Amino acid sequence: MSLVVIGLVLSSALWALRPDNRPTRTPPSGAGPSGSTVVLPEEKVPLVTGDEAIHEIFIRAGCVVCHEIPGVPEAKGRVGPPLVLGSTGKRRLGDPAYRGKARTVHEYVIESVLEPDRFVVPGYPSRTMPAWYGSKLSALALEKIARYLEQQTGDEENEG
Repeated sequence: MSLVVIGLVLSSALWALRPDNRPTRTPPSGAGPSGSTVVLPEEKVPLVTGDEAIHEIFIRAGCVVCHEIPGVPEAKGRVGPPLVLGSTGKRRLGDPAYRGKARTVHEYVIESVLEPDRFVVPGYPSRTMPAWYGSKLSALALEKIARYLEQQTGDEENEG
């Protein structure tokens, strides 16, 4: 029995130490300043195309894991604020701590996905929403999300 356990531990250690066999990519010269990361076109494939129904967009994009979203029963997350931007959006735009460029709630929703650390809702952790998130959504999906969320309202007590 102990030989089996030792074998499993050894196999796991060898697996963890194996060299990465993925081909390395060298950015084309002049692609960016030294030290910058170049995202290749095949890495820009959106996770969500926008052809899905709004309910499916939120699920496939993973929004439901961290947020409550009206009309989406699966959205029970508590890590991020409830997405009731029809109620909270204007207040956030007017917050003295807001340093974004959005002028409308619609623009604010898009900005919040593309540049999530531009404004972090008080009471919620910063750097929780990945900065790369917007790159996994098509422009159509992001537009549908913004259109939907700017219409959502909720109980003032539960809004972030």
